[in-house]
Amino acid sequence: MLDLKYLRKNKEEAAKKLADRGVEPGTLEALLAKDENRRALIAKVEEMKAKRNEASDKIAFAKRQKEDASDAIAEMQAVAKEIKEIDQTLADLDAEVKEEAAHLPNIAEADVPVGPDEDSNVEVRKWAPKDYDGRPHALEETPKWLKPHYEIGEDLGILDFERGAKVSGARFLYYVGDGARLERAVYNFMLDEHRKEGYTEMITPIVVNDSAMYGTGQYPKFKDDAYRVQDLDQTYIPTAEVPLTNYYSGETLPAEDLPISFTALSPSFRKEAGAAGRDTRGLIRLHQFNKVEMVKFAKPEDSDNQLEIMTKNAENILQKLGLPYHVITLSTGDMGFSAAKTHDVEVWIPAQNMYREISSVSNTRDFQARRMHITYRNEDGKLELVHTLNGSGLAVGRTVAAILENYQNEDGSVTVPEVLRPYLGGQEKLNKTPHH
Repeated sequence: MLDLKYLRKNKEEAAKKLADRGVEPGTLEALLAKDENRRALIAKVEEMKAKRNEASDKIAFAKRQKEDASDAIAEMQAVAKEIKEIDQTLADLDAEVKEEAAHLPNIAEADVPVGPDEDSNVEVRKWAPKDYDGRPHALEETPKWLKPHYEIGEDLGILDFERGAKVSGARFLYYVGDGARLERAVYNFMLDEHRKEGYTEMITPIVVNDSAMYGTGQYPKFKDDAYRVQDLDQTYIPTAEVPLTNYYSGETLPAEDLPISFTALSPSFRKEAGAAGRDTRGLIRLHQFNKVEMVKFAKPEDSDNQLEIMTKNAENILQKLGLPYHVITLSTGDMGFSAAKTHDVEVWIPAQNMYREISSVSNTRDFQARRMHITYRNEDGKLELVHTLNGSGLAVGRTVAAILENYQNEDGSVTVPEVLRPYLGGQEKLNKTPHH
């Protein structure tokens, strides 16, 4: 949620910055006109309440003097009726202002590239291992025997999309045998790495209420993309960002505890309503997938630094897995609704001959904290909103896809990255194994 005081004081600047985020011209002006009307009514109703108190005093005085108070009573009744009407109008206006303000995205930081879509994103850096051992990667010619990850998984008998669709529908799957063990190895490795980096590991609820979805900015704007529990104000989480960030909703955090860092593995559920026809095969775009999430609560002056630390934490996983990637800064038109600045980490997917997003690390500044009322006391003892940050560390299924493609061998087997072998009992390769 944006600060209405900021919007009032900086109308022109805010309108320009919101236009960069794709907000229609006139939207802010209409909102501020309603807000002005609302504030005028507040002043009027305060005046009316003072009149009512005056009339009440007159009645009490008249009764004490045993005088006729009917005129004063009639005056108070008229004033009370008017107050009731204004209060109702105010309540309606309040709801309208809140609803319209809730649809405004966060304002981008000054150094975010301005542009309408992903074509305006800017590459920050790229990384690839020095020693490839001849496996597919970003810097060599693609071998003729290269297969996409879903074919590798199906050939090895470790990914079963057909039975996933039979039981649940399109974009669901079973991980089988070594596939399930590889997925588990990947997320356990990620959690262990993040714990070493100072994150507190959590297991969160995977069903949250509407207030929690509103707090992180998924509601009201993206309600149609969520899997909702029928007849209840509850939703299956699209990311562990929601329960992790809402952990402190309505609380004041001790300044000396900041920054606070959480990590959690959770399933994520997304309808992917806007992605019809895209990535219909494989692990890239599923309705249910595992993700290791990172969330931070930071002081405002430290949040930009924490964004860079979190991005490095995501990169660390890919470097230790030996997976080529690059980091891009998203443009104003490509950033998520709540973000003020976002770095995407994209891993190399050889069969697609392109980088694909595997982590999105965002600083939302005080946008989410304002919705969730998460504060701390600054050095002057005044309450101030914390800054919240979130990022994938990483999307597990996409990591598995990248491993299968980058570590595939000509004979159809897949080499297990060295850092994952301890999690797989020392296993060095994934080979075709029969299962029933």
